[in-house]
Amino acid sequence: MKKIFIITGEYSGDMHAGCVVNALRSKYSDIEIEGIGGENLRSAGVKLFSDQKKMGAMGISPKILIDHLSLGKRVVDYITKEYKPDLVLLIDYGAFNLNVSKFLKRAGIKVYYYIPPQVWASRKWRINTIKKNIDKVLCIFPFEKSLYESIGVKTHYCGHPLVSQLPPKVDRCEFFKKHGLDPDRKLVSIFPGSREFELKNLAKVFVKSAKLLQDKHPELQFCISHAPNLSDDVYNKYFDGEDFKIIKGENQALLSVSDALILASGTVALEAALYQTPMIIAYRGPYLFYLIYLLVRCIDKVCLPNIICGKFIVPEILEHNVTVQNISYNIERLLYDKQARETQIAELENVKHLLSDKISSKEVAEDIARELNLK
Repeated sequence: MKKIFIITGEYSGDMHAGCVVNALRSKYSDIEIEGIGGENLRSAGVKLFSDQKKMGAMGISPKILIDHLSLGKRVVDYITKEYKPDLVLLIDYGAFNLNVSKFLKRAGIKVYYYIPPQVWASRKWRINTIKKNIDKVLCIFPFEKSLYESIGVKTHYCGHPLVSQLPPKVDRCEFFKKHGLDPDRKLVSIFPGSREFELKNLAKVFVKSAKLLQDKHPELQFCISHAPNLSDDVYNKYFDGEDFKIIKGENQALLSVSDALILASGTVALEAALYQTPMIIAYRGPYLFYLIYLLVRCIDKVCLPNIICGKFIVPEILEHNVTVQNISYNIERLLYDKQARETQIAELENVKHLLSDKISSKEVAEDIARELNLK
């Protein structure tokens, strides 16, 4: 029986990993899978070496570093000395996974990387670590394939997982009725991030922007998306007492029925683009982190739709520019300037055309199956 070990670090990686496992097991029975993940891998029948709750923490505090180093050492020891898989599949979570890959390579274990670090966006030197320690990169953007192949890295373009995994738009009338929203008023939804440090830096300015917009335009209504990986206590700390509806666990449905979106940067922007929902990106963090980002970035864009199209189609409001005035002005344009709204919607439609219609998880599963001669 062939053995695979999968390492994910965050909710999105666990979700994509679960789809890969399901695709593998739907066709191949001669396979054993263990890994680090969350509910998606557990639901797919994967035996978890560790869950990923501690791995979602961000920052450089001693506790976070110690937790990551300890887990890294334990998982490397387990993989190389006990489990001894035929292949390790790394998914996203670059800093941790690239470090682990060095030790796996030394042990002679085959390593594949699905959703590799975005070396084209920042810290381009990481591509050397990938070349040295990764046997094959399973990339999700078409431009990544030529980048890796130009330096001799074996690559398979699988297509972006969101294209096939994203649910269809929900019925707007039913969604509004379910959550007590007024179907005759425009809906602006706020996605403040999936990590507590993002809420700490963005929640207050997002709420103030919503209040200003509502004062100026009483016909508007607002919802706040509750990231499924954060507890109610965390959300209550930042939004308790605010007169805005918080909707938990229905992120994609909310993206699909909104008239405009205020987003923290991340994959959520690509999800919104695939629904063709007009949006702005607003993001800030500790100033030291921003200075480091300016030093290591390779491109001048942070929003995935902008990166894919190679131009600014979504407003990016970053760091010191994240103000109530800038946010409210850009949302007003998307709601009330017909040309600005229609232009962005047309550009968002092009984003999907630029991405492949491949079913990413099946592409990954088939590539692994060919490598391991699964039957």
